[in-house]
Amino acid sequence: MVMVAVSWLGAGAAPVWKAPARLKLGELQTLELREEDPAKPAPGRPALEDHLGPLRLRAVEPLPDGRGWRLQVQAFTTGTAVVPPLDLGDGQRSPELKLEVPRTIPFGGPWVGFGGGNDDLLPAIPFPWAWASLLLLPFLALGSWIGLRWRRGQGKRRLHHAARAFRRHWPPPQVDRATLDAAHALGRELLAARFGEAARAWGPGDFKALNLGPWDQWVLSLDAARFGRTQPPFPGVEPLLAALDARSGLREAGR
Repeated sequence: MVMVAVSWLGAGAAPVWKAPARLKLGELQTLELREEDPAKPAPGRPALEDHLGPLRLRAVEPLPDGRGWRLQVQAFTTGTAVVPPLDLGDGQRSPELKLEVPRTIPFGGPWVGFGGGNDDLLPAIPFPWAWASLLLLPFLALGSWIGLRWRRGQGKRRLHHAARAFRRHWPPPQVDRATLDAAHALGRELLAARFGEAARAWGPGDFKALNLGPWDQWVLSLDAARFGRTQPPFPGVEPLLAALDARSGLREAGR
């Protein structure tokens, strides 16, 4: 045990403390109060009961050579423990003793949490982020599968919405220019959803080449209605949608 000697020079201050540089919280430690000058009598027994300043006194016994006293103490508070001068009799007084009691306590020690304060921290255990990230793989795979299904279904969803909107507005309830243009735009949107953006510019010849007879009549009836004619009449919505479905079936069979 590393010992440090603390002595005060002067009258009546010959006894010397020998103590560790630091005390451990909650552990029994030994202090010695002895007379180093052999020409002087040994100090008398300190007038103590159960405390040595802020330290708890556990035992007092004479040194083997009879030149002083051995004191067993226990620290229960952290910081600087100040032991005031002790009355040793015959006008002798011990010097003041200051001892450091560190706050940091090893994790799992018997006094952890007793008085260490905020500095008594649990050991730093790093979180295994690399291994924990493996738990994300099933969720990432599920998200990728859902995203793929969503992208693959975009065309069908667009077609469904376009067909529903076209069904609600065909045939045109009125023959004014705004209503006819709106019906024409919805029909072109439906064609683009089924055949691609190029279908927005198809004319009667393109519809005939693709065997889309109802849609050939659809174009001609809109053009006639814009000029106040009734021939050819508007085709029904069901033949128009059935032609698209039949054409889609032919495309699927040709793949």
